[in-house]
Amino acid sequence: MATIQPKTSRGHKYWYIVESRRVNGKPRPIVLAYLGKPEDLLKRLQGLTEKLKVKSYSHGAVAALFDVAQKLDIPPIINKYIESPRKYMPEKPIRNNLTAGITFLLGAIGRVCMPTSKRGWWNWAKSTSCEYLLRSSLNKIDSQHFWDLMDALTVDAIPKIESELLKRVQQIYRVESDTLFFDTANFFTYIDTTNTRCTIIKRGKNKQKRNDLRQIGLALVVTKEHLIPLFHLIYKGNRNDTVVFKAIASRVKDRMIELGLDLNKHTLVFDRGNNSKKNMGILKKLGFYYVGALTPYHHKKLIEDAENSFERICVGEDWLQAYRDKRNIWKEDRTVIVYISEKLRAGQLRGIYQSLTKKIKELKEIQKSLSHPEAKKRDKAQLEEKIKNLVKGQYIKGLIEWSLKEISEGKFHLDFYLNIKNLNEMEDKLGFRILMTNRHDWSTEQIIKTYGGQSDIENAFKNLKNPYHLALKPQYHWTDQKIIVHYFICVLGFLLTTIIWRQVKIKIGYNHCIDTLLDTLNNIRLATLLEESTTRGRVKAEYKLEVMSEEESMIMGALEIVNLHISRPRLNGVGVSMKTKSGWI
Repeated sequence: MATIQPKTSRGHKYWYIVESRRVNGKPRPIVLAYLGKPEDLLKRLQGLTEKLKVKSYSHGAVAALFDVAQKLDIPPIINKYIESPRKYMPEKPIRNNLTAGITFLLGAIGRVCMPTSKRGWWNWAKSTSCEYLLRSSLNKIDSQHFWDLMDALTVDAIPKIESELLKRVQQIYRVESDTLFFDTANFFTYIDTTNTRCTIIKRGKNKQKRNDLRQIGLALVVTKEHLIPLFHLIYKGNRNDTVVFKAIASRVKDRMIELGLDLNKHTLVFDRGNNSKKNMGILKKLGFYYVGALTPYHHKKLIEDAENSFERICVGEDWLQAYRDKRNIWKEDRTVIVYISEKLRAGQLRGIYQSLTKKIKELKEIQKSLSHPEAKKRDKAQLEEKIKNLVKGQYIKGLIEWSLKEISEGKFHLDFYLNIKNLNEMEDKLGFRILMTNRHDWSTEQIIKTYGGQSDIENAFKNLKNPYHLALKPQYHWTDQKIIVHYFICVLGFLLTTIIWRQVKIKIGYNHCIDTLLDTLNNIRLATLLEESTTRGRVKAEYKLEVMSEEESMIMGALEIVNLHISRPRLNGVGVSMKTKSGWI
């Protein structure tokens, strides 16, 4: 039975709730709760308790990312490669009591949770538990803070840091990596054309249709399982995929050797945009096993042979029409698979119909303008050239028939119609996909399934373009070195996120995307309970997690961070705790 008992200390009496329990066979008083001085106890009984204030902060995502960063020891690894950018700065520059390593980590965490400019980083951070977990003031972190420490990281040091970090990832998390996906993407910028200090931002064919802006390219190699990035490279925005693939193939091999990965047990998967005779020769010389794709237009004979010899096979839960053969392509025997993808066919048809609708609308506008009574005189050669350019395009050629008849000098009449016969023939040719590999012992199903995972890396790039999490934009840098360091920080954030995603997938079978996971984690909040005393003295603060849903509790348990706000393990690279004005006590 519990009783209320007093205890005198330094002439003052304090009251406790005590229960007698047996310890090693002997009765011992066990304190269950501290009640305070007699006057405090009286106030509690009379309902005159201290005023209570509550403030909460976004906590789940920040805690999960800090936990992984501490296990990987990220700040010290980065700091090993930091050099002083200026003579008057110390050898290992520190700004606002923070090293470059912890600064880059904070930048990466900000990118994961809510992408902002460097100037706007603190506006986000003060709404999270960052300061509390780090035990350090962060309210002076601004764009100048980031820029000064970014200057201290050389471009040549980034691959070394990435390699060392990935070794730690392999050591701690044992990441599966038997299949690797390679792909590229470009990101438009608003850097002015007259800016000559930036040499890697170039004009090119932008995948987001912003051909009016200069862009930068990013190449990624990720694991099939969980999209862990094992390699990244920033390249000039005007280089095509074939040139980039040629430039990085040997670097990817070097990275695999650094990580202790066996080339014979790994397969590199890439799309048809990276193909060329030279590139296939490079892969053979380097000893890569691969699964790639070929363009059906360049292998019409193969398509004709396949149409007469399709076999029905089961791939996963789907039944496909597939044809397998061994062909000599670019002076080497390769196993080729031709199959019909209904998903690809549906997408192609949708694109063709949309394009036809748009082109017919434009032709009608030309027809209407020519038939207007007050239409101005036109040059026939120029008009024909305009119409020819309008009706051409992939899969569109031959679908629209047209004729231009001169009815008087400079006056014309346009007729056009849709060639239904050609359209039907074209529809029959859609959906063909050709795969090639030097894994001759693999089954047809295994080859198709392996290449089918290529869409996963496309999802990785979608994540890096997501404006709410992980985005590489906004990017307010205009020199090569700053841009490359900025992208390294973003890829570092992506690495941490994929590790967290992998953990919850393995431990609790989480089946949602990265974006949904980050939304869920950001909604997990840490509450600060502040008791304002009626007498002089420090404000008492208590930190507790807000009530979580069942799914949130399972995720926090899987990540083993339920009590992280209590233990608050220290991260190397953070200085001594400082007084803050942010609300943390």
